[in-house]
This record gives sequence, C-alpha cells and structure tokens, in this order.
Amino acid sequence: MTLNLIEDQWIPVTCEDGSRRVIAPWQMAELGIERPDWPRPDLNVACYELLIGLLYMADPPANNGEWQRRCAPDPQRLREKLAAFAPAFDLLGDGPRFLQDLEPLMGDPGSVDMLFIDSAGANTARNNADLMVHRDRYVRLDPALAAMALYTFQAFAPSGGAGNRTSMRGGGPMVTLVDPQAELWQLVWANVPCGAPAQTADLPWMQPTRVSDKGEQATPPEGRVFAAEAFFGMPRRLRLVSDGDGITGVVQKPWGTNYALWKHPLSPYYRLKIGEEWLPRHPRAGKFGYRNWLGVVARQKDSDLAERALALRDWGQRGGEASVIVAGWAMDNMKPRDFTLSVQPLLDLSGEVEDRLVGMVEAAETAAIALRGALEPVLAAGEAREAQREEFFLATENRFLAHLRALRAGGNPGPEWLSDLRRQVLGQFEALALPGLDQRETDRIAAIVKAHKDLRGTFLGHGKLGGAMFDALGLERPALKKGKVA
Repeated sequence: MTLNLIEDQWIPVTCEDGSRRVIAPWQMAELGIERPDWPRPDLNVACYELLIGLLYMADPPANNGEWQRRCAPDPQRLREKLAAFAPAFDLLGDGPRFLQDLEPLMGDPGSVDMLFIDSAGANTARNNADLMVHRDRYVRLDPALAAMALYTFQAFAPSGGAGNRTSMRGGGPMVTLVDPQAELWQLVWANVPCGAPAQTADLPWMQPTRVSDKGEQATPPEGRVFAAEAFFGMPRRLRLVSDGDGITGVVQKPWGTNYALWKHPLSPYYRLKIGEEWLPRHPRAGKFGYRNWLGVVARQKDSDLAERALALRDWGQRGGEASVIVAGWAMDNMKPRDFTLSVQPLLDLSGEVEDRLVGMVEAAETAAIALRGALEPVLAAGEAREAQREEFFLATENRFLAHLRALRAGGNPGPEWLSDLRRQVLGQFEALALPGLDQRETDRIAAIVKAHKDLRGTFLGHGKLGGAMFDALGLERPALKKGKVA
C-alpha cells in the first residue's frame, strides 16, 4: 500500500457536470473541476490550503503582473513543476514521509481518531466527558483520507497537552480565501502568493525535526514573514502506522516545531500595540456575520493594529468579482466548540465609502453594548445577556447588507441605519422588560424605567455611547437643552 501525494490520484472532487472523480494535484488545472469533495468541511478547507501551498512551493508568480499573465490554467506545466517534489510526498515507506518525523518514533500507537480536531482525547474519553467531541469513530483510514486528515491536523493543530505544539497560527486558526466563484483552478490561483519556487530540502520533514523541548523557536527566513513552510508546518511529531490495508494508528511524541513570528498568507492578524507581535485571528462560536468583518473582510479603523490576510490584500491588485470564504475551528483551549464556514462579500470600496462601512459596524457594536447594559435589571449577567446581543446582530444582518448595497451605489445610509438599530434595540428591550412590569418589585421597576429612558436617550446622541454612535456614523450630535448633561 503506497500513496504519493504528487503523482497519484487521491483528491476527491466534484465537477461542473455534477459528476465526481479523484484527481492528482496537477489536475486541479483541468477544466470542469469545481471543488474538493471530502466528507468534512474542515478537510475541504484544508485541501484548498494544500493545493495553494503546492502551487506556491513549486511554481508561484513572481509578482502580480505575472499572476495576471498566468491566469489561464496549464495542467502540463503544473505537472512538470510538481514532479520535482514527488520524492518528498510519500505518505508511507522507509524514506521521508509527508508531514511526519524523518526517523521512526518508538511507542504504542494511538487511535487514528486523534487526527481529527473534534475527536475525544484520552483523558476526555476516560472521564466520559466527550459530549461535544467524538471517540472511536475510525478504526482504519484509507491512505487518501489519512493524508488529508494529517495535513488538516498539522495546519490547524490545537493545544494538546504538555509539549504538543499548536500550529504556527495557533489552534483552530481563521482562514480567509478569495473565491472567484468559478472553477477550482481559479480559486487556488486567486490565493497563491507571489514569490520564488522552494526546494525539496526546504520542507521540514526532509530534515531532522527541530525539537523544542528547551523552548527553541523556528522563525521565518530573514527578511520575510513566511515561506513555503507556512503551508507545510510540522508542530506535531507524528508517524502513521499501517497494517497493509489502511492507516490504523498514530505514534505521537511531544516537542515538535515551535513556530514564532510567522504570518500565514491565508489568515488575518492583529496586535494589541504597535511594536508588539502580530497574532492570528481565531473564529468565535456562532454565526460569522457583519459584526465580525472588521480586520477580516474589511479594513479595521486602526489599520496599524489589524490586517486582512495577504490573499485578500493582493486581490485588490488582481481584481475581479469575488467572495470570501471564512472558515476555522472555534476553540476553547483544547476543546472544539464550533466550525465556522461562511461566504462573505469581498469588499472593494474607496477610502471614504469604506470609512462609512467601518462606522456602521462600529455603531452596531455600540448599540449592542447599550442593549446589554440596559438589560442589567432584567436579565442576569453572562449567557442570557450575551444571547440577546447575538440576537441583535442576527436580526440586523439583512438590513446591514441592504445598506451595503446603498453604500456601493454611492449613498450614505447612516441615518437609516441608526433608525434600524434603534428599532431593534428598543424592541428587544421592551419585549423582555415591559410585560408584567407592574408585578415586579418597586426598586426593579424604577431601574427598568430608568434603563428604558437612558436607552432611548442613547439613540438621540446622549451620553458616552450615544455620542460614540453618532460619531461613528458621521452624524451631528443634537444640541443639548439647557441644564442637560450628555
């Protein structure tokens, strides 16, 4: 049983005519192929990253001008460029193994389940705590599925106990991909960074593992923020075990490569202060919507503290209609909470229009904070009030998207958006606070009445939150009556 990830056909895909087939990586440049077709969304997202990484490794464009000239797919060229790397892409065998330690690892193999982020760890299973994760789903994996699971695990690796390193983007990173909504080649090519071809020796499994038991860190090449290894990192020390019919186990040892200062070209980053290290963004559990756009699919107000993925920034020089695929595991330390998979608009806005968009998102965030604060005499702190905040953003999503269309058409929907926010906030508050108000304790009634009054004043521009909302939308604050203090 062998599998070479360059030469063999092993990637399942869907085709334009509705059929399914299995392809070798170079065949992504053939016509009529639409999407990877693995049985899990995280594998499909990782498969995009793998294909982008293979192209960046073997035949990247030197600059955006060359990117434009090479938009037409060329399967034969891609096959020839990838062929030189085939010796590094065997999944099993006595020589170097794809994404595995160069030398065999001694020890009892664990279950192949461990290659999936939502699988139960040993302690979780032992304590019967696997409510949101799963155990014992896979006795054996076929080589193709094992290869894709291995790549996904190394690329998204969460924390896994003492010495088991996270991926170079931390556990469950946020991935953003430009999607021209055409065939597979167009999506892959849209996200390939500019650069120079790598060498086989650059791949981390072609050399002894950089063990990090003494805190050693692996940084990107001097003068750069990423290299081909960004797509082929090895934070975990692993060796697959086979019985001849499939992959039956995984041997893992601690202290794999400890990455620092890398920037992955397919993820957005932020930092808390200028001069501090850039940190990868991670999804939060729940729906990804307009409230999450800033710094991910749209510019954040302070661009010195946040930047979108390089792929999205490059697209501004490559052009064309496109969407953004946003994906990633929302993690609670070692525990997976939710997998985000969302398609969002790719925003190509002028500076002034983008400023208005940023202001609209900031105004909504301020309105949500006002709602949460006003609910203090009605709901207990914590999940109940956070749930109302989530409901607010879900309820205003369609109106926001309608205003985005108006923005793109040259309009300024700030006043209408303020009315939308006011209507939703007051509606939610009143639905929770007013029914049975006369049955509450006197001090609670007084607190609710005051909260209602203050909330209405906020949408007239009063107070700190009201002023912030008006400023974000570029609206003039109303003049205060004599004797009133904002």
